[in-house]
Amino acid sequence: MPHGTQRLLEKTAQLLDLPADAVAGVPKLELLGRRELRMEHHKGILAYGEQEIHISGGSYVVKVSGEHLELRAMTGFDLLITGEISCVELA
Repeated sequence: MPHGTQRLLEKTAQLLDLPADAVAGVPKLELLGRRELRMEHHKGILAYGEQEIHISGGSYVVKVSGEHLELRAMTGFDLLITGEISCVELA
């Protein structure tokens, strides 16, 4: 989906008070404590290691840092990262 179209769908969702992830397929992150991160609507893994995992969110990259990180599950729709998560950054 072109970047401009994505932004239009996000703005439409805001105007209609709808969840952006449901309308535009915008990535949704859920951090459960410091041990588990779930992400829906990802666009793939860009880098993978025990201390850092980079995930494509389409127009940005989600950088997960920590210790003993592990990609526990992944489908074309969502993924699950476990370990000792110390930082989640959007770049």
